[in-house]
Amino acid sequence: MKGKTIEKVKTYEAKGFREKFLGEDNPVHLLFKSNSDHFFCLKMDEIMGLQYPVPPSKHSCHTLLFITSGSHTMKVGYQEYETVSNEIIVVPAGQVFSIKNINSSHTGYVCQFHPDILIGKYANREILNDFDFLKISGNPKVSLSAHDAASIVAILNRLQTEYSETETANLNIVQAYLIALFYEINKNTVKTSKNLSAAEILTGKFRELIHQNIKTYHQVNYYASLLNVTPNHLNKSVKAVTNKTAASWIDETILLEAKYLLFQTSLSVSEIAMQVGHEDHSYFSRFFKKNEGITPIQYRKLIDKS
Repeated sequence: MKGKTIEKVKTYEAKGFREKFLGEDNPVHLLFKSNSDHFFCLKMDEIMGLQYPVPPSKHSCHTLLFITSGSHTMKVGYQEYETVSNEIIVVPAGQVFSIKNINSSHTGYVCQFHPDILIGKYANREILNDFDFLKISGNPKVSLSAHDAASIVAILNRLQTEYSETETANLNIVQAYLIALFYEINKNTVKTSKNLSAAEILTGKFRELIHQNIKTYHQVNYYASLLNVTPNHLNKSVKAVTNKTAASWIDETILLEAKYLLFQTSLSVSEIAMQVGHEDHSYFSRFFKKNEGITPIQYRKLIDKS
């Protein structure tokens, strides 16, 4: 029965989530611009709050809520969190969350950004691995000192200005401020101290190993051998924790590495294919299009236009 419940958890894109839980006729939709599916930052009182409770769901974007007054309650993963003034709650992309109480008794900021935004000029995988709160296995709640809260507000105000006062937000500016925001938050984080299950520990180690070896090894068997478990046990553990197979995580990591290279280098598609362990660049192009809906060349052209 538990497995069936997990399968019913829906993953929402940004626009679909807003239409579902803010209501299709809500005038707040006018605040969301053409690129808001990839990024927006608004004050909570501007968007007026949810119209409907949110059942267990997932989102394709990272969502950050900073509370300046009142309190906000939501469940992230399997734990319920109450967030109050000078506290942040982060829902990483792909994490299960739910909200029962939609009464708006809080103020603050909501900042939502697609993981692809963090691929641009100023980021890399090693930097992003520093931020525990962006990981599904991490601690999603951060309490800030009054001094650091003021710094967070300054950055969120700048992000809000970039989103609200420009026709199309400059994603290089957005990325730079988001990374500054993450480092400010990081000064106050406590690495997750919850009692992790064996499956969660194994999954965390597996994902670290993928990033270290993705340019060379793409087989679940290889990672299982490094972790001294069977491929079946590794896959079951990863699936139980993330609701995705070990092979899916490998494929997603290949795609992420390829996107970094397409964005940050002038390497040809053939050279990028070699960099991510695909000697056959035609196979790599088919793999990329199957997962992204566009070819690597089309993806690079989209970057050039942004």
